[in-house]
Amino acid sequence: MSQLASEPSAQRDLPTYRDIRVEHAGPISWIVLARPDKANALSNAMLDEFSDALARLADAGGPVIGIRGEGRGFCAGYDVDQVGKPKAADPVADRERLARNVARYLAIWDHPKPVIAAVHGYCIAGATQLCVFCDLTIVAEDARIGEPAVPLGGGYIAPLWAPLVGPKRAKELAFLPGNAIDGRTAVEWGWANQAVPADRVQATVEGLAARMAKIPSDVLRIKKLSINRTMDAMGVRTAAAQVPEMDALLHLSPSVLQLRDWIGEVGLKAAIAEFRTPPEERT
Repeated sequence: MSQLASEPSAQRDLPTYRDIRVEHAGPISWIVLARPDKANALSNAMLDEFSDALARLADAGGPVIGIRGEGRGFCAGYDVDQVGKPKAADPVADRERLARNVARYLAIWDHPKPVIAAVHGYCIAGATQLCVFCDLTIVAEDARIGEPAVPLGGGYIAPLWAPLVGPKRAKELAFLPGNAIDGRTAVEWGWANQAVPADRVQATVEGLAARMAKIPSDVLRIKKLSINRTMDAMGVRTAAAQVPEMDALLHLSPSVLQLRDWIGEVGLKAAIAEFRTPPEERT
């Protein structure tokens, strides 16, 4: 019997949001990142809406939650015009800001329902943090998944990859500026579950959700909790708690402050090009 049919709250209305959209499709309720003109960058408003929808879907919608992006890609990471700008000379406020973002993703980890990320196009920086804490991640074979293009911080993205991919691959990701992997490699590394053609990502997730919905919701909840507690015993939650401190520390380091000044002089696009171009190819 479909689990959706047994949940009286399945069709409960949610608010209308500005930067995300909630769509119900049988057993799955989708949270759609919907700022395609901004590459679905995570603004403060979008993050607040995402957290609100996630919390409401604990008691509404289908037995499975999916997260996907509208347009050409999943998400380009934090909106550098808002979320990516720490308050000058205030490491405490910066640390609190960064910790709030990690807490948003731990809410996925702690959510009573399975949460599946559907990644196509690009998934960069903070967007990869979101996916790390999802229960499953399905990626397009040609997706681009990786670090920020310019190293303005550190100790915030790759450490959260380490439990999935191991320390050496996390360091390979972190030590090369703007480093990225494709969907097939993400599966090989253990960051994602399946890589499929780009036009099959959403359908694959919906197929998985339909199969999951055959399991009673309380059974799914305990299965998820049991596995997560094993990971917590291995230190995942402790590791997540320390990344805001590392990033806040680097945001006020002389080298990062100098780098920010340089980006202000040359422009972000030129800075990205500089870091992406291997030394032997520069003129």
